[in-house]
Amino acid sequence: MALCDVCGNEYDKSFTVTQAGRTGTFDSFECAIHAFAPRCAHCQCIVIGHGVEADGITFCCAHCARHAAGPTDRAPFDR
Repeated sequence: MALCDVCGNEYDKSFTVTQAGRTGTFDSFECAIHAFAPRCAHCQCIVIGHGVEADGITFCCAHCARHAAGPTDRAPFDR
């Protein structure tokens, strides 16, 4: 039995995850997600799916990616 790196639970069905040379032991996918999944650069939620990446920065969705880009001028150019 191994101990979960996140919650410390000792579990006979624990598993390991390796990503880019980093390895962790977990008792559930929930703990593995908390340890390995990226967080949205705008709202800080855990990105479990594909997410959106812009300039090497991870966002949970296109809305957050657009919002993080800052305000934009929506006025027409030809007034």
